[in-house]
Amino acid sequence: MTAKSPTAQEAVLRELRADIVLGVLAPGSQVVQESLAHRYGVSRVPLREALKILEGEGLVTYHPHRGYFVMELSVDDLTEVYRLRSLLEAEALRAAVSTLTDEDLEQLRGLLGQVEQSSGEGDLESLTIANRAFHFAIFERSAMPRLVRVLQQLWDATDVYRAIYFRSEVNRARIDGEHRHILAALDARDPEAAIAAHEVHRSHSVQVLGTQLAE
Repeated sequence: MTAKSPTAQEAVLRELRADIVLGVLAPGSQVVQESLAHRYGVSRVPLREALKILEGEGLVTYHPHRGYFVMELSVDDLTEVYRLRSLLEAEALRAAVSTLTDEDLEQLRGLLGQVEQSSGEGDLESLTIANRAFHFAIFERSAMPRLVRVLQQLWDATDVYRAIYFRSEVNRARIDGEHRHILAALDARDPEAAIAAHEVHRSHSVQVLGTQLAE
């Protein structure tokens, strides 16, 4: 079966999100639609639709008579989203751990290998994708699709922060170790240990990014 080609809107959305997450479009900068439409080789219609989706995710904001702007980074915003993640991910983990099969764990080891490869190569775009795939392969085992959708929205809203964190080689080495602790807890079928390992994983991100943003 042939893979379905992305629509113009989907392609623009992917490129625009990557440009924001990777800092090509700087926080607080205005989104110049004419320039971006030319760059992506599309009309402004799919670009506007993509911007509306990113507005819903919190990656851009719209100001009447001025247009769209890339979100500003904020310690308060980061702290709020990560607090919500802490509460919801704990629920997802409690439900997921008891359902994990040996095949699931083998899949997670493979995903973790992709994360570590991208991390070692410093490929931030691939690392962002692989890191998300690893975590959501766990959350989706909770069999709570509404909860997973909310988590996806929270992750979408903080992709920019995550990309900043991943730029540091020290941070990338740290997350590799933290992921291994998470996987060990899952392998032991210990939900509380998995929750604790995730909490350490998130708290390091908040501490480091909070310090950077406050400077």
